[in-house]
Amino acid sequence: MALIVQKYGGTSVGDIDRIRNVANRVAKTRKEGNDVVVVVSAMSGETDRLIRLAQQAHETPDLREYDSLISTGEQASAALLAITLQSMGIPARSFLGSQIRILTDSAFSLARIQDVETKHLRRAIKAGVIPVVTGFQGVDRAGNITTLGRGGSDTTGVAVAAALKAHVCEIYTDVDGVYTTDPNLCPEARKLSRISYDEMMEMASLGAKVLQIRSVEFAKKYNVPIHVRSSFNDRSGTWVVKEDEKMEKVLVSGVTLNKNEARVTISGVPDKPGIASKIFTPISDAQNSSADGLADMTFTVPKADIKRALRLVKKTADSLQAREVLADENIAKVSIVGAGMVSHSGVASKMFTALAGENINILMISTSEIKISCVVEAKYGELAARVLHKVFGLEKGGLKKES
Repeated sequence: MALIVQKYGGTSVGDIDRIRNVANRVAKTRKEGNDVVVVVSAMSGETDRLIRLAQQAHETPDLREYDSLISTGEQASAALLAITLQSMGIPARSFLGSQIRILTDSAFSLARIQDVETKHLRRAIKAGVIPVVTGFQGVDRAGNITTLGRGGSDTTGVAVAAALKAHVCEIYTDVDGVYTTDPNLCPEARKLSRISYDEMMEMASLGAKVLQIRSVEFAKKYNVPIHVRSSFNDRSGTWVVKEDEKMEKVLVSGVTLNKNEARVTISGVPDKPGIASKIFTPISDAQNSSADGLADMTFTVPKADIKRALRLVKKTADSLQAREVLADENIAKVSIVGAGMVSHSGVASKMFTALAGENINILMISTSEIKISCVVEAKYGELAARVLHKVFGLEKGGLKKES
């Protein structure tokens, strides 16, 4: 008998029929002899509806009240699923984050989990009751409801699985796994059977929307295997697990494209130590020195944050007597990710050559041990992703390292 945590996203619980589908899947898992704990998101579109209501009431709502409001979507989903399971003769009970307790800090709308109490969940499991837990929410030490940021139900699922020492956390969504790139972008994209925690974190940070990055960080820290699956079929999905030798043999595991970033350039900045820290936190991608004792600093920020970022940067730039601050929203960031890059040279050269072959100019470059990102003009983003997917052989299983 295994203990399985199943997390269902908003599309999986989008209406009563889909909630019945989830209930049948939960019932099947239980019938196979497993203990099950379920974590649910709000019904698709519900959180956005609640956010709009908050903004209609006040342009900048108080964050404590905002969290109290937008957390109610998950409460409805959990109760509806528990009621549906009960209608099938299966004992079930919904639990709010504050009832379990999922203890967080007090950073409203972006709270971080500090502890997950398990006594209520274990008591329910022992009594043969299926706990249905609200994702996305917790409670701080003062008893205030908090939320974990968009996509936070993934983190709830993994955190509950870690606390219970579950055998696996199954993340159910409307896609059937993690692909080498977005199948809508590249029809040749291939579903991965396994991917490492580190690769998945990089892909999530670079725009892949299958998993929230903090959920993968949690899974890596507590060694929780994640199985990303579709709630609309029974096929095996993608396992997110510890890196193994087989993973390391593939040079590149995936390609991501992010169209939701903007580039900020501060030109004519005094070129001396300590200036960068006065301008921005370490989100810069490059610092290019010039011969006249000045420097140009360039970094990217999410497009949604560009106005706030420019306001803050311009204020600091003026105090430093920099020449000007420029913004460019007409960019895209294309990235390759792969554990095999760590001990293999030539990957960057292959990437740059492939882009040059299509006359795609690289505006910025950033790297990590298992990632290379290039900022290009927005109109070339999709072409760049398709070219890199092909040049690294991802539709065929990926290029392998030479022995």
